[in-house]
Amino acid sequence: MARIAFIGAGGVGTYIGGWLAHTGHDVTLFEHWAEQVEKISIDGIEVSGPHEPFVARPRIVHMHASERIAREAPFEIGFVAVKAYDTKWAASFIDRFVAADGFIVSAQNCWPDPDIAAAVGAQRAIGLVMSNIAVEMFEAGKVYRPGRQRRRDVGYDVFRAGEHDGSVTDRLQLVIDMLDPIDAGKVTNNLWGERWGKLSQNCMGNPVVGISDMGLGELAAEPACRALQINLAKEAATVGLALDLDVVNFGGQPAKTWADAENPEIYQEVDGMIARQSQAPNRRPSMGQDVIKGRASEILYMNGHVLDSARKLGIAVPATEAIVEAMLAVDAGTLKPARENVDAVLARAGIPVPEPL
Repeated sequence: MARIAFIGAGGVGTYIGGWLAHTGHDVTLFEHWAEQVEKISIDGIEVSGPHEPFVARPRIVHMHASERIAREAPFEIGFVAVKAYDTKWAASFIDRFVAADGFIVSAQNCWPDPDIAAAVGAQRAIGLVMSNIAVEMFEAGKVYRPGRQRRRDVGYDVFRAGEHDGSVTDRLQLVIDMLDPIDAGKVTNNLWGERWGKLSQNCMGNPVVGISDMGLGELAAEPACRALQINLAKEAATVGLALDLDVVNFGGQPAKTWADAENPEIYQEVDGMIARQSQAPNRRPSMGQDVIKGRASEILYMNGHVLDSARKLGIAVPATEAIVEAMLAVDAGTLKPARENVDAVLARAGIPVPEPL
């Protein structure tokens, strides 16, 4: 059993931290959301999903109580589970509580690992890519993972732990073994390809939900919404491959398939695949939840990272550029999330709306 600290007790932090506490680890959560701290301190975390529900009781403390925790024995592992824009300060914060021979885990979306490395050193950090797992939290002390079954039941590895330098180490397997009660995982020597695959998956869905006020099931039912998702996936895959990354499959297809989506036959294939998802749960990923909660989105660190990389490579990414512009307007409060925003982004990017299947 390990002594573990989390910086960030939002959806991911409470779900993973709750599970680790439930399975016997000594877990402390650092959080600034006062209602969350008070609720969990008294009642614990109600954890539900494609498993038996349970109440976990990790220790949770306000950020301002950190001075007291600093007097204790250091933690063996620190998890960073904050929004991408908070990565640098959060990594620096948690680092002081972790033993010299311990390490920091980035349990985040986007492209956070370079910021983690800048804050604590690459040799002290590992990346944890969480593939095809959704977590929702709309109420203090309650976290929910949608779905009817764990991904391991269909032979899928959710957790992929990797070193920045591509080496395979014992500490990677340690993390995967700790997370095994939650779902299947694996050690990878391809952190950057795994990270870009997850980034691309997020890029094709998160901001479209954010600008439209629709769930993923609703988006899958409309040709225009699918067109925007396909073009965002195409651009993200194209940039990742141009960076010479070994981009893993995402969204149910190889990166090369998404990059070739201008081919009518390939477009029809991926369009039909997304359309079938209209019967799936109409969930809202993290950016859609951020909009509902009125908090800043990760758009500059998600599609914005693809856009910055494309500009350095001289690659045109009109859909990405248009969605970043629209999502920034939503963040600023100058654009209200609505279905018509999808058509406006397509028009801005010069993408025709295809006929229904």
